[in-house]
Amino acid sequence: MRRREFIKLLGGAAATWPLAARGQQGERMRRIGVLLNAAAVDSNYQSWFEAFLQELQELGWSDGRNLRIDTRWATADDIRKHAAELVALAPDVLVAGTGTATVAPLLQATRTIPIVFAIVIDPVGAGFVASLAKPGGNATGFTVYEYSMSGKWLELLKEIAPNVTRVAVLRDPAIASGIGQFGAVQIVAPSLGVVLSPVDVRDAGEIERAIAAFASGLNGGLIVTASPLAGVHRNLIATLAARHKLPAIYPARFYATAGGLISYGPDYLDQFRRAAGYVDRILKGEKPAELPVQTPTKYELVINLKTAKALGLAMPPAVLGRADEVIE
Repeated sequence: MRRREFIKLLGGAAATWPLAARGQQGERMRRIGVLLNAAAVDSNYQSWFEAFLQELQELGWSDGRNLRIDTRWATADDIRKHAAELVALAPDVLVAGTGTATVAPLLQATRTIPIVFAIVIDPVGAGFVASLAKPGGNATGFTVYEYSMSGKWLELLKEIAPNVTRVAVLRDPAIASGIGQFGAVQIVAPSLGVVLSPVDVRDAGEIERAIAAFASGLNGGLIVTASPLAGVHRNLIATLAARHKLPAIYPARFYATAGGLISYGPDYLDQFRRAAGYVDRILKGEKPAELPVQTPTKYELVINLKTAKALGLAMPPAVLGRADEVIE
């Protein structure tokens, strides 16, 4: 037997010892179901999910030892089917990855199994919880935006591109947060001398036509508000902004890594780590109805200098100095 095979065999056997020992002591294997609205090859979701699993392990939970994790990677077409499959497994806790797209079908499938969401923009407006302080039902978790923060996107955009006087705001009008984020940007626009144009995000064709029409004018810029649909079309949006020479700001790091100019928003890795903490607390007996929905504790500013150079923008030193990450 080769050394590598022996080590692998030994490691596999060793992994079963704690399970066997615990089984003899009568400890019950716990079970969680995880619903992620992305393809399994999505590197961003992979890293967020890995952060979630690592935090669970730090808290004493390990898949295959004292915990069974059933994961479903879902698209818009099959997400309801996967939500129903996970509920049918009768897990101790369900975990919703990002946005309304995952929480809504899980809540439609069960009002009794605890649900922890990692990233939801407006859980009260969406009807997932009664209030942030007292969720009241079987769901709780972590929200990513207070609407007032959306105004900072316009402030940052003006700071890096002072000549901008017209801004297109990409939003999803079908969800409460799309309207709320646009409203928060509207509040600060007059003081900055900016005229806003809402652009609805429904499909790729509509996005492309709307941005092309907007870019025909002068001194334009772009704000992409947070929504699942914008995330799906992030590569297209970044490509269109570059093609039409529009300075643009985005709500999360993965837009900047996809070629977007600048992003400012919560640290999604941290959100998933914190979600693991709530799963731990529920597995130990706490109720989601009594666990308050929490707001972000970490925000990150990411700048893509390669995109800035292509747009002919000299990034202000004050902005560079505040950046958490600079992509060369």
